Amino acid sequence: MKKYSSLGELLIDYRTLHNISQVDLAAKFEVDIRTIIRWEKNQTLLKPEKEEEIAEITFIPLQVIRNLNTTTPIHTFYDFGIRKYSLSPLSTELPEANWIKERIDNLDDRIRPIETDEDIKNIIRNTVLQKDPLKTINKKLIKEAIKFLPELNLIVTDELGNYAGHSLYFSLDYTTYMKIKHQEIMENEISISDLVNYKTQTQPVFYCHSITADCNENFFYIIGAVLKFYRDKQLNKNYIYALITNRYDSYDMSLDLGISLVWEDKEQQEKLNLKAPPRLYEGNFTEFLKD
Repeated sequence: MKKYSSLGELLIDYRTLHNISQVDLAAKFEVDIRTIIRWEKNQTLLKPEKEEEIAEITFIPLQVIRNLNTTTPIHTFYDFGIRKYSLSPLSTELPEANWIKERIDNLDDRIRPIETDEDIKNIIRNTVLQKDPLKTINKKLIKEAIKFLPELNLIVTDELGNYAGHSLYFSLDYTTYMKIKHQEIMENEISISDLVNYKTQTQPVFYCHSITADCNENFFYIIGAVLKFYRDKQLNKNYIYALITNRYDSYDMSLDLGISLVWEDKEQQEKLNLKAPPRLYEGNFTEFLKD
């Protein structure tokens, strides 16, 4: 994560990352270019009513903008690639899995099922932000996946009700998952016909498309809700949890949860110019969640 000390620095990096000129940004924000110049030079601040609009347009968490849009900025660490912020270098890493396990009953009313088109739009925006073409952004598929597995398809919001993260799972047909496992197909080739009702399966497959949040507090709540599902449901102990990820911050978490590495694809990393190689993790949480 990069430490930001001003809103101007954040906006300049946003423009650089997305290859947007000051003129283009002014058009997006519906302001004069001179306003953009003043913002970037920290000569003026955003009007408070403009903060939510800018957060919606840029997809930068509102809290990050509010921290920096003040005469005395709160220094904030932020990573555009994973849409995550922190107030301290000590809290940039994910919390330890056992610490989460001890607190998974500490739920928050900011966790709710994925319900609206706006929810799905934000999930897709977050997925596109990862710049991982192996991840599906098929809206119809995501909608159907939510119907099959509402218990694990969740949204976490900030205190004002804005999107702050999600968990998205597919209940997959076992045969389809085996094709993914043996690299005969990739996740972006999954279709609606590959989804099944996990309750009818001899060996259910819970395939994690993504689980993410804009800060560790919200990540704690979303993963806590997910782990609570696996702990409390009367699941076949042979169920399979699987995840393909190239997010560097999730490698250690998967291992801490007792999930094993199946394969790593450095060819895909080079071909797709990814920061880290895609990795398939597989297992279940039975041992981890034991008392």
